[in-house]
Amino acid sequence: MSKYSKMKITRLYKKALKKKNNFFGLKKIKRIPRYQKFSTDILSTPVTGVDSASFVFMFREIFIEEVYKFTTTKSSPKIIDCGANIGLSVIYFKKLYPNATIIAFEPDKKIFETLVTNINSFGFENITLHNFGLWNDDTTISFLEENADGGRVNEEQGTCTIDVRKLSPFLQDKVDLLKIDIEGAEYKVLKECEDLLINVENIFVEYHSMIGEKQQLGELIQLLTDSGFRIYINTPGLHSKKPFVSVNTFMGMDMQVNIFGIRGEG
Repeated sequence: MSKYSKMKITRLYKKALKKKNNFFGLKKIKRIPRYQKFSTDILSTPVTGVDSASFVFMFREIFIEEVYKFTTTKSSPKIIDCGANIGLSVIYFKKLYPNATIIAFEPDKKIFETLVTNINSFGFENITLHNFGLWNDDTTISFLEENADGGRVNEEQGTCTIDVRKLSPFLQDKVDLLKIDIEGAEYKVLKECEDLLINVENIFVEYHSMIGEKQQLGELIQLLTDSGFRIYINTPGLHSKKPFVSVNTFMGMDMQVNIFGIRGEG
């Protein structure tokens, strides 16, 4: 057996072992009742979760499927994470690019505390965490807490108020990846800073279609294509296989879509 073959088998074995550890780690987490705080060593360093179901979904999407993976020639890329939740995405970005500079936003005060705990647990540097949401104005607004990953602006049913800010001041310089997962405010936020999206190399948007509200998926895609992005779409979360028969809903939503915007492909 050649040296190359041995190395290849070793890599495959390590990859399989990692999947096995993830499988058993997630299986253990799934047994924890929802909305109960817990700690896990699934990432070798202790991580605190606030809800088992959302943790399992995010972990699979981020660390197993690697939905946020991107390539760059820069050793220290700049990443903006809008909707960081408990920090799994930030941890992934730092594992992908250890020297990255990251700016992250999380408006939910309770979730933000866990975010800070998790980032401090890893001892990462060059990360700035902001405890406010993103909107098309600098103001305060009613917010519906969900105690997991579904908290969002809701002016009718809000359980508290949060500070919100415009995204545009953070896009004055080049950004290698802009990730937006803000539970329904995507188009409103991006429309405000549309003229600055030229500074963004890659963009990820999780679009949320809210029940009873005008869908803005078309406008959002048009905005991104007008900004020079080539669009790719998938639906990993909430979707309906037979919408003519019945539409699946969850937490006030009737659809989730992942939108990837990439430059330089015509």
